[in-house]
Amino acid sequence: MEPNTIVAAVLGILEGLTEFIPVSSTGHVLLAGHFLGFDSPGRAFEVMIQLGAIAAILGVYARKIASTFAAAPHDPAARRFIAAVLIAFLPAAVIGALAHGFIKAVLFETPMLIALMLILGGSVLLWVDRRSLRPVYTRAEDFPIGMAFRIGIIQCLAMIPGVSRSGATIVGALLMGADKRSAAEFSFFLAMPTMVGAFAYDLYKNQDILHGEALTNILVGFVFAFISAVVVVRWLLGYVSRHGYALFAWWRIVVGVLVLLAILTGR
Repeated sequence: MEPNTIVAAVLGILEGLTEFIPVSSTGHVLLAGHFLGFDSPGRAFEVMIQLGAIAAILGVYARKIASTFAAAPHDPAARRFIAAVLIAFLPAAVIGALAHGFIKAVLFETPMLIALMLILGGSVLLWVDRRSLRPVYTRAEDFPIGMAFRIGIIQCLAMIPGVSRSGATIVGALLMGADKRSAAEFSFFLAMPTMVGAFAYDLYKNQDILHGEALTNILVGFVFAFISAVVVVRWLLGYVSRHGYALFAWWRIVVGVLVLLAILTGR
């Protein structure tokens, strides 16, 4: 196996482990790729392997997704939940398409920015986790349409790598009255259209360079992201219900500080 393909496997595992926890999977994969010297034409690899993590959550939630769509024709609550997820997805769809070039060419190529966002986001997550918030919603299916749309706007902050898509949506949901479990679960469902949309748009934009080793690396990263994400999804909801998000906040801060030190010392 080629060295770059081995790194692709490692990055795929890292993507799956971090996609659904609020630590910024893209930030971690970009930083790891930077320090490992990984070659990623058009930065397509970092976006497209996220579909492996989404495939994992589709598998884990297959029964619930199927039952929700089956109930939609006669159940207003099921229709509202589907609408809430799609409406929450719209802001990211619009801004992601408009700012795609800037995100990939500038934000993805600035390790110091990623490190700073890890530290800042970790501090915000720690602050929110320590607040005595009284939840109004304990089920993601009960989030009002307006609340879902506002969460979707907040999700757009995650276009800055290091912010964390799941972190932004979870913090937004917590501040709007969700409990810790339902905030994480809504983040799972919102990830589905968001990441599928990002994958499709990146595939369209980078179709001319997706061949040979680049395509092989994406396929390898996809498979390993899928496997590791299955483990995380099955574990995460129970963990955050019992322990909250402090562990992930401190992880972000420690990683961000270590990366800043490495950059500033030229290592």
